[in-house]
Amino acid sequence: MMKLPEELQFIANARMPQKTTEARLDGRVCVVTGATSGVGLAAVQRLARGGAYVVMVCRNGEKAARVQATLKDEYGAQTDVVLADFARLAEVRAAATTLLQRYPRIDVLINNAGVHMTRRVLTEDGHEMAFAVNHLASFLLTRLLLDRLKASAPARIIQVNSQGHRFGGLDLNDLTWARRRYIGLRGYGASKTAQLLTVWELADRLAGSGVTINAMHPGAVKSNIGMNNGLLYRLYNRIVIYPFLKDPAIAGEAIYYLAAAPEMATVSGKFFNLTIEEKPAAHALDRAVGKRVWEISNQLLAINSQPSANEEAES
Repeated sequence: MMKLPEELQFIANARMPQKTTEARLDGRVCVVTGATSGVGLAAVQRLARGGAYVVMVCRNGEKAARVQATLKDEYGAQTDVVLADFARLAEVRAAATTLLQRYPRIDVLINNAGVHMTRRVLTEDGHEMAFAVNHLASFLLTRLLLDRLKASAPARIIQVNSQGHRFGGLDLNDLTWARRRYIGLRGYGASKTAQLLTVWELADRLAGSGVTINAMHPGAVKSNIGMNNGLLYRLYNRIVIYPFLKDPAIAGEAIYYLAAAPEMATVSGKFFNLTIEEKPAAHALDRAVGKRVWEISNQLLAINSQPSANEEAES
């Protein structure tokens, strides 16, 4: 069989048999953002079945309450809800404070909340919406919880990323798209590229701490991402695209594998297509750009830049 070029290998990887695990997470505190539908919902269902204490960080309290009731009824799961709109960074900070107050340990952090925009929208903080929600908010929450994760080690961080990073679009001199025509796929690609670049930076800084961080593409599955856009987009998505998408349960199973499998305990700084390790696009592997993204993200969020393990050793 002819092997696909490396940049197209993700097509074949999506068809490969996926890995699973029967390992349990009994009592482990697993924080999941964007948990009321699609990939996030599938993830908390699988975590609940695996015995985890599921903490959902969600925007919609009514939806979260319904999911919470279902997890308790179907799996007898211990659950909790923390409300936060990831388009508002102040709410992300408040959510982190609540999590630190409530949980002496956090074993797994799954950054899943995300948006896709078809037009340029700025948040109240002045950031482009997709970049703010998909990258800055997850970066901020991770940084604020990092010491607790280290104290809870072994612990795992999973960034729900996307093959959409392959669309590119990241311009560090125009993060708000003020000087370019906004294209939804490129805006989405920029946010996911930035997230991936900081995964490699965090992996370096977490080396030897007992905390791992990996990114994953959740598969072409049904979700509500993008349904905040206009009527024509929503109709096109539901009528044309939706019938070809898979059950999000496959994404939930993949996330559970990355969170629970013993063989993943020391794996860090990788990108997975569901559970198959994969090489991201070249622009998402540029470590020089990644270091700039790290510094710019810290500056935008007014948080201190943590030195790398190498820098600490040299100091």
